[in-house]
Amino acid sequence: MRIIFFGCTHYSRDLLESLLNNNNANIVGVFSIPEEFSISYSEEKVKNTNYASLKYISKEKNIPFFEVDSVEGKKTTDYTNIISELKPDVILVLGWYYMVPKSIRDIPKYGSWGIHASLLPDYAGGAPLVWAIINGEKKAGVTLFRMEGGVDDGDIISQVEFTIQDNDTIKEVYEKATISSKQILNQVLNVDFKITFTKQDKSKIKIYPQRSPKDGLIDWSWEPARIKNFIRAQTKPYPGAFTIIEGKKVTIWDADVSSLSK
Repeated sequence: MRIIFFGCTHYSRDLLESLLNNNNANIVGVFSIPEEFSISYSEEKVKNTNYASLKYISKEKNIPFFEVDSVEGKKTTDYTNIISELKPDVILVLGWYYMVPKSIRDIPKYGSWGIHASLLPDYAGGAPLVWAIINGEKKAGVTLFRMEGGVDDGDIISQVEFTIQDNDTIKEVYEKATISSKQILNQVLNVDFKITFTKQDKSKIKIYPQRSPKDGLIDWSWEPARIKNFIRAQTKPYPGAFTIIEGKKVTIWDADVSSLSK
């Protein structure tokens, strides 16, 4: 299968390296975003703290490489002719920060696919793994889906579920999601796997908002279990949950719940 790959994070790099070891995946082009990039909601350039360069992998494997920066005159649509000439069967969008316009999504034979780190339609939208841990979920998963115009509302291709242990931090859960993403891609790209598209029940989709560092403020009125979940959901490599003590911000990286006896 001829694949164009969109990505710019450590997650992207891990999945690209996995795909390069799959004989059924022919990567014909790689598109990435610079570590500091322009985006519509910010006057200043935004830094991707999870950035991983895909340029060197592409060069080593002799794969055409392109960078997108929407305010620097390198919009995705500027590459429409190049993408068409590469004749992709599918575009994989794995770790990306820009909307992929319909004119690009519709070029490949099978459309454009993304992986969302939840069992859609649950936890659509931003930071699904963080929200799942905060809410005390015992399971999560990844969903491979065909991208449409809405938020994670496209047809489902496949899903893989995994457990969230009580002491898993975001780092462990993120690693489980990466392993599951590799599994789902290798499964779907197996020559014996039949690609089917199952429509989502859009009435069941609940969209969660993106999170930023300021959302890590702990509310000490919560139950202890929720405070623990809140902390482990945002610990390293994320900025961390925090409190304010005597006017100073104090980040808390770990916590546990115990009972005190007299």
